[in-house]
Amino acid sequence: MSLRYLHTMVRVKDLDASIAFYKLLGLEETRRTDNDGGRFTLVFLAPPGQHETPVELTYNWDGDEGLPSDSRHFGHLAYEVDNIYEMCAHLQENGVTINRPPRDGRMAFVRSPDNVSIELLQRGEALPPAEPWSSMENTGHW
Repeated sequence: MSLRYLHTMVRVKDLDASIAFYKLLGLEETRRTDNDGGRFTLVFLAPPGQHETPVELTYNWDGDEGLPSDSRHFGHLAYEVDNIYEMCAHLQENGVTINRPPRDGRMAFVRSPDNVSIELLQRGEALPPAEPWSSMENTGHW
C-alpha cells in the first residue's frame, strides 16, 4: 500500500489578505477553483518548483460561522528557508509579527491573517545567533 502527500487545507476569512501573506513567504498560486454551486473558492499555493506540496486556502463565500475561531486544530504549516534571518526581516518589514523569533538561528514561528501557525526552519545547519533576533522575546502564542 502506498501513500502520497497531497496538500494541507486551511479555511480563510479574507482570501486576498491570506494570498498576500503566503506570497510574502514566497509561495505562488498554482491553481484556483470557484464553485458557484457550493459557494466556495479553493486556491492552491506552493513554493516555486514544488507544486506537489501545496497549501489549499478554502474560502467559503457565505462565511464560516460555527468553526473554531483559533484555527489551531491542525497544528502548523512548516517551510524550509535559505536564510531564516532574511525571511523574518522581510516578513516583519511587511507588517507580519514574528511570534517566536529565530533566536537559535534555526526556527521561527509567525501567524497568517487567519491565525494559522507557520513554522520557518533554516535549511541546513543553524545560522550563528544574531541580533536583533537573539534577544527578541516571543510575542503572543505560536
